[in-house]
Amino acid sequence: MLPFEEEQIRFIAHFTNNARRVFEDKGYTVQTVRIATQPWEGYFESQNQIVGLAKELEGLAQKYSIDYSNVGTTTNTELIPVIYEIIKNTSHMFCTVLVCDNKQINHESARRTAKLMRKISRISKDGFANLRFAAIFNTRPGSPFYPAAYHEGPTSFAIGTENSDLVNKAFSKAKSIEEAGLCLKQILSEEYKKIEEIAEQISEREKIKYGGIDVSIATSVKPDESIAFAFEKLGLGKFGDVGTLAIAKVITDTIKSIDIKKCGYCGLMLPVLEDYGLAKRNDEGMYNLSNLLLYSSVCGTGLDTIPLPGDISEKKLYALLLDIASLSIALNKPLSARLMPIPDKKVGEMTEYSFEYFANSKIMKI
Repeated sequence: MLPFEEEQIRFIAHFTNNARRVFEDKGYTVQTVRIATQPWEGYFESQNQIVGLAKELEGLAQKYSIDYSNVGTTTNTELIPVIYEIIKNTSHMFCTVLVCDNKQINHESARRTAKLMRKISRISKDGFANLRFAAIFNTRPGSPFYPAAYHEGPTSFAIGTENSDLVNKAFSKAKSIEEAGLCLKQILSEEYKKIEEIAEQISEREKIKYGGIDVSIATSVKPDESIAFAFEKLGLGKFGDVGTLAIAKVITDTIKSIDIKKCGYCGLMLPVLEDYGLAKRNDEGMYNLSNLLLYSSVCGTGLDTIPLPGDISEKKLYALLLDIASLSIALNKPLSARLMPIPDKKVGEMTEYSFEYFANSKIMKI
């Protein structure tokens, strides 16, 4: 028995695209609409079947104008190798492995995930396929942000925003760290309440549950919207200098204090390849992986779009996953790792992506 019927996908697509039009009519730019299922390990009968189902779901999503789809996560270590076939045989499908809950690390999952990341990196010469896969840690359902999104319960919708431009606006106004939180809260609260009002109206009209807004600060490849450059407006130096941790905490404390319905990470995203300023400061050697993990301790969502050398060992990847898992458990917070080994690239060499949401940067040392 199939876990879904075409009519279900058509219905969901009709809802999401109607919602897109409502927001666009209100002046918002909607970059993508996406769907996420319950964890895929719960709705297949064989390994071959799940690959076929993933391809079928992707085809239906494209047929009904859904930009991306996600078959969720798995905790079954035996199924982790199957993810390679899911990623290889699709082009817009995402999925994850849940490496730890809030109590313990699944070491075998971490080992197999490290092996999988290396294998996925070789699907194409640029290692791009790992964009659609991540390890997640202590991450619950309901987040709108990919790749960590997965679903439980009745049909619902949630919203994630690209909002680093608002941080730039707030910090330009504040000029100092003492004023930064107040200015940021004022601007974000005003904008989020507008979005929430529209979302609640849609939910009431369509009779579909509104799950909330993931108030995480998501970045941009536009130089004037860079989160790294926003940090620097407060006068404590370049992103990566001392003071960066303090600013990161101000941002997180602020977004968690906003009085709206929240879901997902509710942290600060620092994806190296998805922010112009982060990419530039990485080129300059202003920060490293240890810095990014440190920032995650007060604010972040983990390690995201990290360009790594193509010859990185499974042992190194495994060790890095253990570090992230340990941080997640110690702080009882959701984190993720989207690591991108790039074949034939060495530390210090530049990535060569033409993806519109990437800013090229140097391969990082691990």
